[in-house]
Amino acid sequence: MVNQEKVDIGFTHEDFAALLDQYDYHFSPGDIVAGTVFSLEPRGALIDIGAKTAAYIPIQEMSINRIDTPDEVLQSNETREFYILTDENEEGQLTLSIRRIEYMRAWERVRQLQAEDATVRSAVFATNRGGALVRIEGLRGFIPGSHISTRKPKEDLVGEELPLKFLEVDEERNRLVLSHRRALVERKMNRLEVGEVVVGTVRGLKPYGAFIDIGGVSGLLHISEISHDHIDTPHSVFNQNDEVKVMIIDLDAERGRISLSTKQLEPEPGDMVKNPDVVYEKAEEMAARWREQKLQPAQSADAGLSETADYEVEEVLLAAE
Repeated sequence: MVNQEKVDIGFTHEDFAALLDQYDYHFSPGDIVAGTVFSLEPRGALIDIGAKTAAYIPIQEMSINRIDTPDEVLQSNETREFYILTDENEEGQLTLSIRRIEYMRAWERVRQLQAEDATVRSAVFATNRGGALVRIEGLRGFIPGSHISTRKPKEDLVGEELPLKFLEVDEERNRLVLSHRRALVERKMNRLEVGEVVVGTVRGLKPYGAFIDIGGVSGLLHISEISHDHIDTPHSVFNQNDEVKVMIIDLDAERGRISLSTKQLEPEPGDMVKNPDVVYEKAEEMAARWREQKLQPAQSADAGLSETADYEVEEVLLAAE
């Protein structure tokens, strides 16, 4: 039998330190690592991520939202993901962040929502001269004043939840821009049909046409679709706040555009100029004829609309100035 000598395999603190020095962890800013909450401090927490020194997360990096104490987010001995924010300081301590992870995932989520053309809802938490501020997935979003569809003063919107569509999602520039008007336009457009006659109110007159409020959204009655007769200016036919009957000749939900016509409702060419009452009286009958013949919007309207190719229905305020 071979005698075996008993070997002392005691593992000292020095041995452990030497082993850590030998193993290169490659902790770098931008890495996402698992860590366990070691100790909660008044304004931060110490986190064990397997480095020689416990890493630190300040309270302002614990959440995308404002918090007052670390225990609103973290629990002792809890294990979760952390973002390495900075290199080691003089004491060899890394600074961590949860907020940065939440930001990255929030931007990823809003990009996905934008790609899906989703409608989201959020409460206004502040207003300024330019518009209103909301939070989407924890990110601060801005609604320009021209994209707020309400007759209320902006200041009265604080606390009110609004349906919103995405206009711009730009993480690099930290720009998240939304539209209340576009969300309402989509909702309204989903209930409208091409060939339908609707009653509206003239809310704006431009050289190229009239903007008609039809139940809270704006449609464009282009000058070429007012009458078969030549029209020099929409002002010669309409006044601000006139109530009119119009027919929907095109719906472009993606761009939020509603194109209208009174020209297609004229029993006789020029009636809209000479006798608009007969146009309104016969509107449903003429619209039914238009639908039966399956006419497309007049080419003249298409040509005329090129003058206003950048027109977006959301840019027109429906509230009377």
